[in-house]
Amino acid sequence: MDDVIQDILEGMRTRAGFDERDVTRVLQLHNRRAHGSERAFVKKDILPFLFEQKEADSPLWHSWDIDETTEERLIALLRVKPRRTSSGVATVSVITKPWPCSGECLFCPNDVRMPKSYLANEPACQRAERNYFDPYLQVASRLQTLHRMGHPTDKVELIVLGGTWTDYEESYRQWFVEELFRAVNEFGMVAGREQVAQRRKLYEACGIANDRPTLEEQAHGAQSAVDAGELSYNEAVRELYLSSPAWESVRRWQQLDGGEEILIEQQCANEDAAHRVVGLVVETRPDAITPEVLVNLRRLGCTKVQMGIQSLDEHRLAMNSRHTTLSQIKRAFAMMRLFGFKIHIHMMANLFGATPEEDIADYRKLVSDPAYIPDEVKLYPCVLVESSNLATPYDQGEWRAYTREELLSVLAADVAVTPPYVRISRMIRDISTQDIVAGNTMTNLRQVVEQALQDGDVSIAEMRHREVNRREIDENDLVLEDITYETAVSEEHFLQWVTSEGFLAGCLRLSLPSMDAFDAWGITRESTDNGADWLFCERDAMIREVHVYSEAARLHKQGESVQHRGLGRSLIERACEIAREAGYDAINVISAVGTRAYYRSCGFEDAGLYQKRPLAI
Repeated sequence: MDDVIQDILEGMRTRAGFDERDVTRVLQLHNRRAHGSERAFVKKDILPFLFEQKEADSPLWHSWDIDETTEERLIALLRVKPRRTSSGVATVSVITKPWPCSGECLFCPNDVRMPKSYLANEPACQRAERNYFDPYLQVASRLQTLHRMGHPTDKVELIVLGGTWTDYEESYRQWFVEELFRAVNEFGMVAGREQVAQRRKLYEACGIANDRPTLEEQAHGAQSAVDAGELSYNEAVRELYLSSPAWESVRRWQQLDGGEEILIEQQCANEDAAHRVVGLVVETRPDAITPEVLVNLRRLGCTKVQMGIQSLDEHRLAMNSRHTTLSQIKRAFAMMRLFGFKIHIHMMANLFGATPEEDIADYRKLVSDPAYIPDEVKLYPCVLVESSNLATPYDQGEWRAYTREELLSVLAADVAVTPPYVRISRMIRDISTQDIVAGNTMTNLRQVVEQALQDGDVSIAEMRHREVNRREIDENDLVLEDITYETAVSEEHFLQWVTSEGFLAGCLRLSLPSMDAFDAWGITRESTDNGADWLFCERDAMIREVHVYSEAARLHKQGESVQHRGLGRSLIERACEIAREAGYDAINVISAVGTRAYYRSCGFEDAGLYQKRPLAI
């Protein structure tokens, strides 16, 4: 391994135009010489070795005499899966522990080893099981993996998955988020490594396993009973977890001893930590959205809500045992927008009772009707997994998976009508093909859909398709555009920095709420348990998101990406101008904990659950 590193470094020192092809050439040369094979090594083996030598401060590390610039170039060249941080942040998904679900959706998997709707073979779920569903261990594990892959982890977006967030006990929810912040704060520190070791011993002492064979054996009887219809998912989970002495002993300490003050302490520490939380996302259902819930989410530091709506057809929702009404969905959209949250929607094609034509019309309504218009969408095709209740209509011939042609036609039509201010984050779930009984198994579904549209000369305005990612751009080529659209409660301004070719380098979402919107939707200080914490009023505009795309640049370092070049500040100043001209007195921002210092430097002051900047001239 030493030879490889030294060969690479020698190549970097002697060749001015060193690039990815040179890395491949050096590795092939070494492998032929040492192993007689060009595939004995893969790129991902190199960086962990490099980091091990650096962290150990070994003589070998010193012998390489690597300066900071050379090290950064080497990491960039050897980075594994560079797309992971190409949108500007390191995303870390964590899974809450298995828990009874208040829903009974037909299409949801009933894997008793997981929270409702998730499967043990999904990558994030496998990581959760290995880490006892512990938030601290999951974050530490994922950050370590990203670091070893060569990704910067200075800016972290935490995504909390597990069905309906409010189904869990409040004490658990507070503890879970506090531990997320603690893990980010302590990552890379001696205290963090010690905490990981101690935490693992604690779960082991309680008698909780984390290896797949043991977990499969423990859950086998309950899973078989659920699959046979002898037990419900909730009954099985209560039996396996809530009635388990081992899990009960854990449950007693999975709550904050010092209450909310401990969470606030970790949040304050994160404001100037080496690794900062720049986004916190939770998952829920429309019927669980209330003003009080949204206030509590802000106290946790939440900035985005993932909400499963699946369809805008009430009859179809009822057929799928999704007991949500359109009025609940509309109300959830209105409240989340007024509270400043970024709205991330789950939408499913091919539900029981749907047709391709209805799915296309349903999605068009989602992205065009002022009552809805999300900021981000997960657009999933419904698939049948063995434990799902969808198996009954499938066996009876009442539901079938769309053909490849039908599915591609639906998704292509959806992408084609997606406006430039909506981002389709995903088109498939990370469900293993071995778990899929019927439905899509193409892992490159998005690529196939986009290629079909491009072959048909159809332009794609959707955000993710336009992100600059790793493309080199000239700042002088950027133009600031303002796209305006109306929602049921606001005038929305989507400010975007775009290149002459239409690539997206940065954006800001500005909401100008209607003067009567809060009263119209019953959102008052009295509708929450602590209105004094709220501190925004009818004459306040709201910045719901500021995002500069491109490969994540390290905090306080400009690097070669478009981050940290003033694009975000320019967006903020333009948003303030628009709000001032529209007659608003102040502007709020729904800042993440790790971005508070940045917004203070932009003239915002802490104001309860938000940060505020006066707009008086």
